Amino acid sequence: MRTLLNIIWLVFGGLWLALGYALAGVLLCLLIVTIPLGVASFRMAGYALWPFGRAVVRKEGAGAGSVVLNIIWIVLAGWWLALAHVTTAIAQAVTIIGIPLAVANLKMIPISLVPYGKRIVPRDSLPPGEQPLHSI
Repeated sequence: MRTLLNIIWLVFGGLWLALGYALAGVLLCLLIVTIPLGVASFRMAGYALWPFGRAVVRKEGAGAGSVVLNIIWIVLAGWWLALAHVTTAIAQAVTIIGIPLAVANLKMIPISLVPYGKRIVPRDSLPPGEQPLHSI
């Protein structure tokens, strides 16, 4: 079922979103100072391309550095990537089949705004009892 949902997602919005993250990654890698932001953008492009069956969990040991990087991320790329998720969700919600995809798109907004201090892991690899911040 996850594979089918991922294929539908890819066709109806996932490719568009992954390309947006990849473009942000390329632009952020132009300056040496923002390369860590570009790497995070490439990591999230993979999540935007194939999200079903994955979960977002807190990263152990994330501290003040991740807060600073999240602030820089929001200013440089996070706000317009979140806007891309909202725009795609609105377009997907027009049809009945697209409503679950729109909901999944809206669930991705928190990680698109503040990606630092979080990890994207396969849902099957979660230890028993650990609750993800969100999963699709």
